[in-house]
Amino acid sequence: MQSHQLQRVHKNRRSVQVGRGGKRGKTSGRGGKGQTARAGHKVRPEMRDIIKRIPKLRGRGKNIFQSFQPKFTPVNLKLIEKHFAEGERVNPESLAAKGLAKGGRGEKPLIKILASGEIAKKITVSGCALSAAARAKIEKVGGTVMTGNS
Repeated sequence: MQSHQLQRVHKNRRSVQVGRGGKRGKTSGRGGKGQTARAGHKVRPEMRDIIKRIPKLRGRGKNIFQSFQPKFTPVNLKLIEKHFAEGERVNPESLAAKGLAKGGRGEKPLIKILASGEIAKKITVSGCALSAAARAKIEKVGGTVMTGNS
């Protein structure tokens, strides 16, 4: 008889261990409590949440809540009184030239003239939006307001 032909008299049987000392006791290999302890558990993949958000993020991106409406630059009458002489024309180009308004990317700025302050000079306003009070103050001192862009 050789060593590779040896056979055991009794088969190697391991005792089934249960309870705290065994390999498959208490939680039976399922870890702690919660979703992973339940039958049929499946943790939702984190990447799925990111992928599902892509259609909403596409397009406007971070600026989704910004308005499409063009924004007007407010200019008060006291600034016009200070920077313009009698009889001068007030339009977006002249306001930008004097540094009272900035145009965006090669475009002329959108201006709204507001009634804050007083004006005593006759001026001609064109190409700007005006508040009702500002229009009244300009026309009161003899200035003119042109509605079209000229």
